[in-house]
Amino acid sequence: MEGLDKLLKPKSVTVIGASDNPNRAGNIVIRNLLAGSFHGPIMPVTPKYDAVAGVLAYPTIDSLPRIPDLAIVCTNAHRNVEIIRQLGEKGVKVAIVLAAGMNTVFPGQSDTEEDRMFATARKYGMRLVGPNSMGLILPWLNLNASFSPVAANQGKIAFISQSAAVCTTILDWAKNKSIGFSTFLSLGDACDINFAELLDSLCRDSKTEAILLYVDSIKDARRFMSAARAAARNRRILVLKSGRTRAGSAAAHLHTGGEIGLDGVYDAAIRRAGMLRVHNTHELFAAVETLAHSVPLRGERLAILTNGGGPAVMAVDAMAERGGKLATLSQETIEKLSEVLPACWSQANPIDIIGDADISRYEKAIRILLDSDDFDALLIMHSPSAIAPGNEAAKRLTHVLQSHPRTKRFNILTNWAGENEAVRSRRIFTEAGFPAYRTPESAVSAFMHLVEYRRNQKQLMETPVSYGETDANPRHVHDVLNHLLAQGISHLETHEVRPVLESYGFSTLPTWIATDPAEAAHIAEQIGYPVAVKLRSPDIRHKSEIHGVMLHLRTAAEVANSAQAILDRVSLNYPNARIDGLLVQRMASRSGAQELRISVHHDAVFGPVIFMGEDAGEWDIHKDAAVALPPLNMALARYMVINAIKTGKVKQRSFPERLDIPALCRLLVKISQLVIDCPEIESFDIHPLLAAGEEMTVIDASMSIKPFDGDKQTRLAIRPYPKEHEQHVALKDGTDILLRPILPEDEPKHKAFISKVSVDDLYRRFFSDVGEFNHEALANLTQIDYDREMAFVATRQVTLLDGRQEEEIIGVTRALSDPENEEAEFAILVRSDLKGVGLGRILMTKIIDYCRQRGLERLTGMTMPSNRGMIMLAQKVGFSIDIQMEDGIVEMMLPLK
Repeated sequence: MEGLDKLLKPKSVTVIGASDNPNRAGNIVIRNLLAGSFHGPIMPVTPKYDAVAGVLAYPTIDSLPRIPDLAIVCTNAHRNVEIIRQLGEKGVKVAIVLAAGMNTVFPGQSDTEEDRMFATARKYGMRLVGPNSMGLILPWLNLNASFSPVAANQGKIAFISQSAAVCTTILDWAKNKSIGFSTFLSLGDACDINFAELLDSLCRDSKTEAILLYVDSIKDARRFMSAARAAARNRRILVLKSGRTRAGSAAAHLHTGGEIGLDGVYDAAIRRAGMLRVHNTHELFAAVETLAHSVPLRGERLAILTNGGGPAVMAVDAMAERGGKLATLSQETIEKLSEVLPACWSQANPIDIIGDADISRYEKAIRILLDSDDFDALLIMHSPSAIAPGNEAAKRLTHVLQSHPRTKRFNILTNWAGENEAVRSRRIFTEAGFPAYRTPESAVSAFMHLVEYRRNQKQLMETPVSYGETDANPRHVHDVLNHLLAQGISHLETHEVRPVLESYGFSTLPTWIATDPAEAAHIAEQIGYPVAVKLRSPDIRHKSEIHGVMLHLRTAAEVANSAQAILDRVSLNYPNARIDGLLVQRMASRSGAQELRISVHHDAVFGPVIFMGEDAGEWDIHKDAAVALPPLNMALARYMVINAIKTGKVKQRSFPERLDIPALCRLLVKISQLVIDCPEIESFDIHPLLAAGEEMTVIDASMSIKPFDGDKQTRLAIRPYPKEHEQHVALKDGTDILLRPILPEDEPKHKAFISKVSVDDLYRRFFSDVGEFNHEALANLTQIDYDREMAFVATRQVTLLDGRQEEEIIGVTRALSDPENEEAEFAILVRSDLKGVGLGRILMTKIIDYCRQRGLERLTGMTMPSNRGMIMLAQKVGFSIDIQMEDGIVEMMLPLK
């Protein structure tokens, strides 16, 4: 994380282009730094003035009396390449560049000023934020190195944005809401330091509990997803992604220069990384309000308490639209509420305490609800009332909530409607630690954000394998595809795709090829009616253009006439098109079946992506398809299908037969495996897929292929479980063990393994008394991102008392690399009763081989001088050892190149 410490924890700042002109960025930045009471030296650089805002200025960068940690560059864009060179020569390690307009390619030049500035910075080992940045605010360091007109309060939320305008909007709103920040950074065009590196840093920052991102575009999907998946395990992350429409995506591309990816793919990626997406600033404000006050979501059941039926109905509508779940009141709770509410109350959720209710009725109802277990979250609503004035009601209800011993068991949200008096009422709740919203819809939206976040966190824990437990034959598929590529064929139709699909267990329709109408009629007589006849031409991609598909043909004459008509239309409309014959298929029985479409496309940002929806004539993947990123397992495929049903992309029909979700999930997993195994596949389209109960039949399919040479997993935004690293080895006593990457489902086995490691061995491994590992600690050890971290477990089979075989973990080795993939730190832990059988050496060799394969430059580790077994093993395999007795540590280092 070179340079990030200087950026996020600077002890001195220089402002290049400082000015006494109040309209210049160089003056605003200086004034903000002084107003923030930053404790370190502030060093303006300008040849124009002796002092700026009363602070002694320096005429040149070279004349600075010390090397500043952080430089804020406020000069014009055309000067910045030279400014960065001077800062690099001075030894400055990080700079924030405010100027815009550096990404234009001028006539006669092949690169932009931004490209040249970045190349100059790299030459000096210097890191850059920007260009087109608003600057940086670190409230806990009293640092405001920005040209924002609004300062930031201290808080626990980090905000990272590619838009300066969004930054100032958020700051102004947060000031009004008394919401603070730990870090506030404008990335601008992000030519160097990006979201991934900042997520890596902020997820370890003790001052940061939640992270908000405003994203125009992502430049390195694998690195972003790797960092996001790691950070989302211990920090709540919200994403406001612009460019939801095609026009918006194009505007985002002009803004930051990033690749234009499909919005639905970004949506799927954000969910898969365990983050939460909000779609506009209104949702973002509601989500921040919730994050600033909420406890972790207990469950999805929402109870609503209101003094007005209409607003409660609005809340219920908003819940239903977003797939929310209303709590069901128990009979005991209904009876208790009936004792304090009028006889005409709803006796159900929402709980309408009737508009003429006084405050005491609110208080009694809340206490009854908090004493129950009928719900997970409570929304308290209030419409203006003369009998229960808003401010007085807010004060008394906050007292009830704060004094009740069970309040912290639930998520409490409030909606005090109105603008005049209600503003003060909402502030009362906010200051008491309960989120308050203007409208029923915004309150429900905030609650559903918590629900969606909880669901996304479940997706984060899913780790599909890279080689599934199927009867797939990838070697045969590679041979088929390479044979076609050698013939110059890159676009495959149904009959050419069929062998590929059947190699992965897909059910397809038999297909025959006819050279003329007479042969087509003869084939139809042999296979039986009804049949379909389809044009086969590499020059006509869309058969519908010339009605090249004729269905439900029932006689030889119909087949011959239809086939001739197809050929005649080709001759008329595409006289030069090549015709490779006619395809003849028996018609599948579509009675009661559902027709779906599944496609695989290569997204410009995230690589291979799977789309699914109803098979329709005009299929727009922007609007009509659910999206998922491979790799998929059954759980992730189910998330995709359920999401498709909830959003209407796939209809769940009840007659004559419901869609078989498990069967469809199995097919999606096969498609995912095919995509992972075969990098030659550029795109793949099944149209339609006939779903009839458990039967999933591919009727028509097409595929585009191209040669591929390289690591096939680099195409994927998410690295799958690397099954290829599984290895059987024997211990000295002959015991067969399996070395394999760790899995999330290993958590109970890992806990049992740690229970058989002595206290002394655990102390040597973790450098502290660790006590019992809770779920969160075990999750961090077992739910890893294989792109930057690897853990291999050694397992053996043991026989239980009932005769069943069970796998147990007997040793673990892991390595965590830096984001630059240069250095990794390793650790090894062996069960204390299994020392001396060669397991430590096996684990050491495994992790060294893996790190060499990954291209790492060196492997490092740390242990204690008392851990002589580890030190001797490290020396035997070539580590250099540095014993530091004063600090009580031993550092180990092994060059891998």
